[in-house]
Amino acid sequence: MLKDLKALYIGIVVLVCAQFGLQMGFIFPTWQKNYSVTAGGNISAQLSPDQILLQLFGFREFLAGILWVRADGFFDEGNYDAILPIIKLCTTLDPKQIDIYATGMWHIGYNFTDEQQRSDRRYIASALALGKQGSRENPETYELFFETGWMWYHKIQDDAWQPVKWFQEAHRRKDILQARKNLLSHAYMRNGQIPEAMQEYFKLFDEANISAKSATKDYSSIQIRDTLENNVDTELVRMVQRGWVAEQRHDGSFETGGYDAVPPFDTGFSCRVVVTAPRVIHFEGTWNVLPVGTRIRIVMRDMDYPGAKIAELDWDGSTIVNFEPGVDQTYMQDDLYVKNRRFNHDVDMSKDPTMYPCVSKNYLLEFYYSPRIAPPHIQDKFSWNGEGMKDKNFSNEEIRGPKEFVYDPFPMASDGDKKLAPITIKSPGQRVFYTTLTLTRDQLLKLGEWTNRTPTVSTSNYKQTETNSDTEEIIKVPTLRGK
Repeated sequence: MLKDLKALYIGIVVLVCAQFGLQMGFIFPTWQKNYSVTAGGNISAQLSPDQILLQLFGFREFLAGILWVRADGFFDEGNYDAILPIIKLCTTLDPKQIDIYATGMWHIGYNFTDEQQRSDRRYIASALALGKQGSRENPETYELFFETGWMWYHKIQDDAWQPVKWFQEAHRRKDILQARKNLLSHAYMRNGQIPEAMQEYFKLFDEANISAKSATKDYSSIQIRDTLENNVDTELVRMVQRGWVAEQRHDGSFETGGYDAVPPFDTGFSCRVVVTAPRVIHFEGTWNVLPVGTRIRIVMRDMDYPGAKIAELDWDGSTIVNFEPGVDQTYMQDDLYVKNRRFNHDVDMSKDPTMYPCVSKNYLLEFYYSPRIAPPHIQDKFSWNGEGMKDKNFSNEEIRGPKEFVYDPFPMASDGDKKLAPITIKSPGQRVFYTTLTLTRDQLLKLGEWTNRTPTVSTSNYKQTETNSDTEEIIKVPTLRGK
């Protein structure tokens, strides 16, 4: 019996040593070269000694899976902060686990909100950094390129060339799903690249038409073809009715042809800002657009916020996944919803002092509207580039003027070691609406001389009227009938 136990122990030791030798002689060097998430494969900078031991004995992916199962419990409990270190550890242990990257991006970009469900946009740069890291680690699949593009397209809605870049990279991967290919055309539209959008639509339609003709019982192929055909027809009608086709002729017919975007419509923006309580702001004003659907972006941020740009941040400025935004930085973004040509909106930041610490001396209030992110029925009048929109006080054609962006495509295994040519994306300029107001910290927190006074700032064209108090429950909708 003792001899059998001794033989068993010796066998276990031999197997462990063999596993260790295989791990250190072949598996670990291969992982270090191809899969390590740190420069030079220095895992000691990312893992504790016990985690290094586990990975050396082949438990790296196993441990990542266990941790991610534990993260599901935190999701169910709403304990979102506890998930952040798990995301970082899991992607370090198993950089090939795509679901962790994708879920982590969504979690970081969408789940951290204040009491009024406004996202903490200080985290968005980290969500994008996670997407970039996952794309580098998994260049053979479209998924994380698409997820990163979707974050730009849906959540951020700035720098419209960025979703074009990421969706283009997703399209270079052969495993992209047919249903997700349409997003590139939408991204082209939002970036003002109308010819490129239509070219992509026609390409997808031709592919779908061939697939539908060869399908016998696959009704999804027929449905995809019909959807693309409808998209093509709709956009062709819009290009003509909005006057885009006439503009390309440069013969004066756009101004005289009776198109929907002519003459430009004056949005008539005015606004008054009232600090009703510490960290509580009331916005009221006018926007002379009757159809429902306008949402004017409002940003309140530190005057000296790092990486601040006009009505946005440098979302792409972070190269590392940082789950600890600056505790002394304040950035709030919301929408002013217009009903019956005016808006009344309260922003309450008083219940979230950690998210809105308000320690700077001065704050900038930015009001911004871009026709590119407007719903189609509004865009039918304003067109893609704002040709049908103006504001006699606050129109701006400079802050979103034409630009060119160049990026190096992500290499794939099929590319080998060859140097890929840089890709250029041209973003046509657009006319937008933009203006600013300012508040001091004493005004925002009602300190000092403002303790018993009501801080109020407004645009120079604001006029107090009885109709500024929005008490009407009926939404007025334009009609085709006469007055």
